[in-house]
Amino acid sequence: MLKQISSLFLSSPTLYCTFPFRAVNYVSYSAHRRHKNPIFPLNLYPLVSKVHNLYALHSFEFSTFYQAFDKMSQRNQHPQVTRIHFVLDLVKSLNARLDVIAVLTVHCLALKVGFFSHLPTSTSLLTAYSRVGYFDSSWLLFNATCNKDVVIWNAMITACLENQYAGMALRIFAEMIKEGIRYDSTTLLIAVSAVSQINCLKQGRVFHCLGIKVGMLSDCSLCNVLLDMYAKCGDLNSSECMFAWMPCRGIVTWNTIMSSSLHNNHPEKSLLYFRKMACSGEQADYVSLSSAIAASVCLGELRYGQVLHAWGVKLGYKDSSFISVSNSLVSLYSQCGDIKAAESVFQGMTCKDVVTCNAMIDGFSSNGKIEEAFDLLREMQLTESVQPDTATVVTIISLCSDLVLLREGRSVHGYAIRRFLGYDLLVMKSLMDFYSKCNKVENAELLFESIPVKDLVSWNTMISGYSQNGYSKKAQNLFKEMLCFCSQFSLSTLLAILSSCDSPESLKFGKSMHCWQLKLGFSNNILAVNALMHMYINCGDTALGFSLLQRISQIADTSSWNTVIAACTQNGLFQEAFETFKSMRQQSNASHDSVTLVNVISACGNLDLAIEGKYLHCLALKSLMDSNTRVQNALITMYSRCKDIESARTVFELSSNLNLCSWNCMISAYSQNKAEIRALELFCRLTFEPNEITIVSILSACTQLGVLRHGKQIHGFVFRLGFQENCFISAALVDMYSNCGKLDIACQIFKDSKEKSNAAWNSMISAYGYHGKGREAVELFHEMYSSGIRPTKSTFISLLSACSHSGLVDEGLWYYNQMWEEYEVKPETEHHVCMVDILGRCGKLHEAYEFIKHLPTQPKSGVWGAMLSACNYHGDTKMGKIVAELLFELEPKNIGYYISLSNMYVASGRWRDAVETREIIGAKKLRKTAGYSFLI
Repeated sequence: MLKQISSLFLSSPTLYCTFPFRAVNYVSYSAHRRHKNPIFPLNLYPLVSKVHNLYALHSFEFSTFYQAFDKMSQRNQHPQVTRIHFVLDLVKSLNARLDVIAVLTVHCLALKVGFFSHLPTSTSLLTAYSRVGYFDSSWLLFNATCNKDVVIWNAMITACLENQYAGMALRIFAEMIKEGIRYDSTTLLIAVSAVSQINCLKQGRVFHCLGIKVGMLSDCSLCNVLLDMYAKCGDLNSSECMFAWMPCRGIVTWNTIMSSSLHNNHPEKSLLYFRKMACSGEQADYVSLSSAIAASVCLGELRYGQVLHAWGVKLGYKDSSFISVSNSLVSLYSQCGDIKAAESVFQGMTCKDVVTCNAMIDGFSSNGKIEEAFDLLREMQLTESVQPDTATVVTIISLCSDLVLLREGRSVHGYAIRRFLGYDLLVMKSLMDFYSKCNKVENAELLFESIPVKDLVSWNTMISGYSQNGYSKKAQNLFKEMLCFCSQFSLSTLLAILSSCDSPESLKFGKSMHCWQLKLGFSNNILAVNALMHMYINCGDTALGFSLLQRISQIADTSSWNTVIAACTQNGLFQEAFETFKSMRQQSNASHDSVTLVNVISACGNLDLAIEGKYLHCLALKSLMDSNTRVQNALITMYSRCKDIESARTVFELSSNLNLCSWNCMISAYSQNKAEIRALELFCRLTFEPNEITIVSILSACTQLGVLRHGKQIHGFVFRLGFQENCFISAALVDMYSNCGKLDIACQIFKDSKEKSNAAWNSMISAYGYHGKGREAVELFHEMYSSGIRPTKSTFISLLSACSHSGLVDEGLWYYNQMWEEYEVKPETEHHVCMVDILGRCGKLHEAYEFIKHLPTQPKSGVWGAMLSACNYHGDTKMGKIVAELLFELEPKNIGYYISLSNMYVASGRWRDAVETREIIGAKKLRKTAGYSFLI
């Protein structure tokens, strides 16, 4: 085109255009357009600085209002000058070539030949400027045009919509009415499209009334746009009424009602309309098929989607020109789990776009094919025609978030920055969520702070990130800050902030969130109520949590009951969890699922309820949930805690879908039930690569065996796997070397640990005590406290045991008395046993007996057992008999107590009493576990 008109400008090496507003060289005008503010008032529309991409402009799919303007009736003018025909042909050809240089050149030509005031020329130039992204030039042309008719007004309103200025489009429409310009059906169509963009239902109804008043609803295109407007504004009922009223329905009408149903989360209605369309005799096109397949995806209807696939092949829509159908099929098969069919459709496509690749990457991700997803991403990067876009980056980042792939996620982040996608709001929010799930809250904070205008999702994501990583105070402070900047809130906001209330200190804040929930109208929302119940139980107010459950008991679903049962189990309220499950079975219509069984079985294991655990096992078999891997793992752990190692082994061996967690549970079961050799044998048969939990479990078995050779082999294995920095493994190694008599190596491992957990400190204190170095244990305890590590129940067990082994009676008494007052650790049975052992070892038997008598709770058998051992050690037969009789009542089948009493009688020369005690053992048919020796 430029070659055709170049001869007209040979006399003008530098082209100047006399615009009505200024004279400008077209090169300098382009620079001015990119770097200067527009010359019209800024309050008229928000100026958006753009970097134009010609590829994107060529591939732009124009909407209904755009097509309506192109198809509108043209002016009935007949230019009498031949040059006007030539200029008009050039202007019209601009629509086929979206190039700003060409538009500027033709504009200059129109000015040079004197036809700038020609309305068809001005209108076409206005449209061309808009479509190449130079909206301010369109606006200036519009203002400079005299005697505007309805066509140029429509063109200007269309330009506003093309450049995302819907509000300005409506203001221009109002100005058009004010100036007395008679609008037509195309004007109304464009105005309704503007209403759809800003989701203003009230204005849309006004335009609907205008159409009825002037009798323009006979225009099928206008009716279609009204139908679409109601759906996009969330009023599907009005959209359906509009559809039912329309006397003439074309394929566009049917497609619009189907997509409207999908837009409003009614895929079943979309399929219903598709069936009605087929029955009416209307031929489905590729848009209809794409909508119907998308509805099948939402409903998970694979068979219906397969029928549509066959229909599409029959109608010829498998051709590459109908790529949207193939894209929908890829999504259908991926979401329904048939990834092979999705790959087959994908590989059979001769023409693929970025949507196709994104759908396939999402399919790979959702079906566990991680390597294939990254391979396809790499292939996209190497293919010039299909480059990754924002949706690609967000899909891959979501995959990295779910699998906690920190290294891969960072690589994708770097790629997004290189491709200028890193500052896209959707990408930034996905990255915030990714870093939060990878425990990199600082990175998420940096991204959050760099967002210039934060929307509600940004606030919710950051609050949720703080909550997930234990930064409760930061989450709550950020929520308070959000209240000052954001006036809209959602259910996601409530759920994000409620998860930060996880301790008694947060109860007051949690109650205020409860009030906020009621104020926002979420009182009957089941998700909100579930979150509140979980919050109250986590904060220690179980009564309020249960009262909420009772209030919604009629509408409570399985998730509601699971919330309470899981919260009780996580907070050590095992009896309450079991009682809640019984209430669920008796009082509600909600049925249990695998989550219910996993938590209740865990509660039974912690309560040592072996019979009830077997009942639950039968329930799992009856409800066909016994094949669920999580249920199987919970059963193995439950049987292990109930000392039924054979039942645990049976569940393990009969499991058809074992995972690494299953092996860990079984190895731990052997280790905890004094079957260390079997634990080592099972470890040698492990079919998965071990993780940190596996190593800790097998090290525990080596510790109990006291065999250094096996422990050293596992230590070498730790280095090969790169687990030597794990604080829990370091603690287990300290225990193992200490128990095998290598205190020096244990000390070296402890000193070399970069991150010392509470468990590591406890293990080292215990190691010093085990080797009779009580003073060193006490010094290490103070060093631990000075470093900011808070002592726990286990810490004081190790410390008091060290004092007992080293004869530090006064120190032991002092630390026991200071446990609650100074360190806020409540003494439990294990601490009572240590104190009896401390007093008993130094011969203070009466003090030990009085200590037991004055305990605030009923002494358990372990406490009296320690007392009996002290009596046996010091030969106090009289007190030993009293203590033994108490133990016989508590544990009548424990043969060890009878043997201890018999040995005391023998030591004091009371042979008759010793024989009588032995006879009691025989009468009760008690048998001592046989000792054994082995070579390793």
